[in-house]
Amino acid sequence: MHSFIIHIKRIVNIKFSFINQAYGNKPFKLLDVGAGNRSASKTKKVFPNCSYYGVDMDRNTDYTPEDFTLMTDFYELDLTKLQYDSIPDQYFDYINMAHVIEHLHNGDQVIPLLLKKLKPQGYFYIEYPGAKSLTLPSMYGTLNFYDDPTHVRVYSVSELKPVFENNQCKVIQSGIRRNWFYIIATPLRILISLIQIGKVRANVFWDLLGFAEFLFVQKKGS
Repeated sequence: MHSFIIHIKRIVNIKFSFINQAYGNKPFKLLDVGAGNRSASKTKKVFPNCSYYGVDMDRNTDYTPEDFTLMTDFYELDLTKLQYDSIPDQYFDYINMAHVIEHLHNGDQVIPLLLKKLKPQGYFYIEYPGAKSLTLPSMYGTLNFYDDPTHVRVYSVSELKPVFENNQCKVIQSGIRRNWFYIIATPLRILISLIQIGKVRANVFWDLLGFAEFLFVQKKGS
């Protein structure tokens, strides 16, 4: 049963599905940029063979002792300062950057520097609220871009794709995030959210309404 649940999570969770596509059960080094929300614990349960490295500007942001126990290393730094010398170059097989870049005014400068940390043939997944989020109503948990006061800049696939391509990467897949499992399960997810917290979280509607965009890229070279 445990292995079946892990398999389902690898398919259903968008972030995990791309990691699974790239490495499956193989050992790999993962750099998770914005590693809060217990990401280390969640990721290691699904990909136990990964070596997990976290990046965040504050180690006290929604981390547990278990998270730090599971991490191989943790880099506490402010991405906007563009100083990443503490992170080794060409070392990681996979970089994940989900819902971070919208908090950065200079994300187009951050990405090339992070790509230096990725091995040739390594993968980079980035996800963020797209332009559609500007038109959505406000809701608990962020449905409109400005529901989160720490959001500072709206990015797009058309803007970020050249950033990757100009730094020796090919874009494998990109567009608006649409998880059809989540869309079909919307009524059930509404019910679960109501039971858990007494109100509906905005992310229940992200895939249905096209809140987020993503790019999945691979670095060239050998």
